[in-house]
Amino acid sequence: MNYYIKEEPPVNAVIENILTRRSIRSFEDKKIPREDMELIVKAGQYAPSAMNMQTFQLTVVQNEEVIRKLYTAIPKYMDGLQEGYNFYGCKNLVLISDKEGKEIGQMDCACVAENIFLAAHSLGIGSVWINQLRQTSDGPEVRAALTEAGVPADHRVWVIAALGYASAPAQLKEKTAAVHWCE
Repeated sequence: MNYYIKEEPPVNAVIENILTRRSIRSFEDKKIPREDMELIVKAGQYAPSAMNMQTFQLTVVQNEEVIRKLYTAIPKYMDGLQEGYNFYGCKNLVLISDKEGKEIGQMDCACVAENIFLAAHSLGIGSVWINQLRQTSDGPEVRAALTEAGVPADHRVWVIAALGYASAPAQLKEKTAAVHWCE
């Protein structure tokens, strides 16, 4: 397996998991078992947070009606979504939210999402980051669906972690973000 690093291959499972995780945008029509979701969510709970305040909430949504309400309401408050958009057919969402107005809530939620994505990948479960709720959480229909799911009224959803079994294998493409060393 090519890990796309120029030095030695990964020395442990954690590094290998990080280097081989990719976004999945096509999911099987299948829910993730509760025990696996609990483990994935627990990994999210252990993410770092500023001053260890842990004001974020993880809302697990596997209710197909609530998922449908979300993906049909979002386009009403956001231009540019393709017709028929449905979270890539995903049946398992984790809505990662934090208190509205918390200066670093978005960053804390990003750390939670990364832990969730890596935990899912380690279990053979695919994932993709979805952004739309950070912009549309205040739309009345979106807010109604969020309330039904259990997201607190004073929270903004910063990340949707869509999780599921990939219907096609991920393409391991080289990551080429710039790295600069100042030694």
